[in-house]
Amino acid sequence: METLRRKYPKKFATNLERVFEHIHGGDKIFIGTGCGKPSYLVKELADYVENNPKAFADAEIFHVWTLGVAPYVKPKFEMNFRHNAFFIGDNTRGAVNKGLADYTPIFLSAVPDLFHRDVIPVDVALIQLSTPDEHGYMSYGISVDIVKSAVENADVVIAQVNENMPRVLGESFIHIEDVDYVIPYDEPLLEYETGEVDETTDAIGKNVARLVEDGATIQVGYGSIPDAIVASLENKQDLGVHTELLTDGVVELMKKGIVTNEQKSIHRGKAIASFCMGHRDTYAYLNNNPELEFRPIEYTNKPTVIAQNHKMTAINTALEIDLTGQVTAESLGHEFYSGIGGQADFMRGAALSDGGKNIIALPSTAKNGDVSRIVPFLKEGAGVTLTRGDVHYVVTEYGSAYLHGKNIRERAVALISIAHPRFREQLLEEAKKYNLVYQDQMMVTGQGGIYPVDLEKYVHLSDGARVLLRPIKPADEDLLKDLFYNLSNETIYKRFMGVKHYLPRQQLHELANVDYSKNMAIVAVIGEEEKEELVGVGRWGLDEDTNSAEVAFVVRDDWQQQGVGTELLKYLTQIAKRRGLYGFTADVLVNNRGMLRLFEKMDFTMEKELKDGVYHIRMHFD
Repeated sequence: METLRRKYPKKFATNLERVFEHIHGGDKIFIGTGCGKPSYLVKELADYVENNPKAFADAEIFHVWTLGVAPYVKPKFEMNFRHNAFFIGDNTRGAVNKGLADYTPIFLSAVPDLFHRDVIPVDVALIQLSTPDEHGYMSYGISVDIVKSAVENADVVIAQVNENMPRVLGESFIHIEDVDYVIPYDEPLLEYETGEVDETTDAIGKNVARLVEDGATIQVGYGSIPDAIVASLENKQDLGVHTELLTDGVVELMKKGIVTNEQKSIHRGKAIASFCMGHRDTYAYLNNNPELEFRPIEYTNKPTVIAQNHKMTAINTALEIDLTGQVTAESLGHEFYSGIGGQADFMRGAALSDGGKNIIALPSTAKNGDVSRIVPFLKEGAGVTLTRGDVHYVVTEYGSAYLHGKNIRERAVALISIAHPRFREQLLEEAKKYNLVYQDQMMVTGQGGIYPVDLEKYVHLSDGARVLLRPIKPADEDLLKDLFYNLSNETIYKRFMGVKHYLPRQQLHELANVDYSKNMAIVAVIGEEEKEELVGVGRWGLDEDTNSAEVAFVVRDDWQQQGVGTELLKYLTQIAKRRGLYGFTADVLVNNRGMLRLFEKMDFTMEKELKDGVYHIRMHFD
């Protein structure tokens, strides 16, 4: 530093007032992002204006996301500053919604182009850098994002050089010759605190983790829900990272060897990010670490770049989603809350990726459970961050819904089924009111309608085929219909004990909607959620008088004799025993030898009574 001070004496300012004299009325001032904000410079600028109120007027301050103090939104500086946010933080939200500051909705990936084309000129940039190396290069550290492009287009660059700023590798360096003023000042970097992981966020995290495949490249947002999601990924293998925001949780996965980046399609072996918001331990991990590279936001957030990552999995949160699939992550009705940010960039990039997934994760309620986040339609004034065509998966603490390629009726049913039980009946009535679903659509409400996600499991059949066994969902109506019309007349006759050419819609409703607290239906599923097929279904209905259940099955003809029925019966038996049932009953046609053999090979004590060509069977559990 001393060598550089002697070489560039005019850059090392000792009098900040002289430096700030380069700010003029109407100037556009850029301030570094998030935890990389140059807090000392911001404080000194506010003090300078307070002591010299006529120094300049109507300067406009731009940033992506400001943390810590934001003096420029205080009423006493109204004549000096006008704040303009590309993303609204807690400390500027009030000013924006009172009309005392501005919000510019824009995809983060598009912001640098505004600077490069001089749509938004940058007169002065206040940034924070690492200390220079022996070659005079300083790192943007934890905040490359739009800072790099702002600096490249700024008339005057004022840099706070802080020894606590890590030297982060990648497209992260600027030479001292490209900085107009160097202000050495060491202070702790800002740290970002998230909420505690509670029972709800933990359940959401586990539900999302079921969708993340080994070898996937992930992008995760910020907050307590993403923290819970990341914590739930500890059983995954060889994950990669391509993200805009790097968090403490992702760094922990790197330290534990869960994120290896070894299966990435591009930048193999490297975690790619654009900025970091976390704690000092995370910042220390970034310093000179060749496992990571920070790149400008126009690269990290470019959908065509994101899409090059095989199995790209983008996981983001939202404030509200309606029954048609519209998502807002930036406003609550007329109240601006945050911003578009990079969510749409990553959700669209992941959708274009080979094997990619995009996931919206949100609690089912807000305001201590008084408000549903799943609503019939977005509130008036809400910004549509993601359109109906953008969203693939939606996850709450009550399970997941797959929307992509689904019609409005299917979407509405799927989303109601993962809403909070308290609001499902109301949502169903609203959906009927606006003709989003059938007028006779039924759904189980209350505790009996809560999907038992813990009962999902994979089994391998004798030929090695992998089949998912899971409880039936209300959204399975169309899959059930497809299964029925793929059954032979003989199979239909054996299952329904008569000729049946179609399934009435009301019967479909009843078959797909199960009160899980009393009854159970397990479907055998092949394919992924975007192309699921049912190859079998087994169910039992509780007889409370005898504490036993009537059981019935059907398996698609091309999957018979492969063990599907056996696996369904074994699993239904396991669930029934766990619930404390004494046994099963069943009615089986005398010529349905396959079903009879299935029951006979189970470890049941059986009683059979033949009457009118039908066996009435009682099966007692040991």
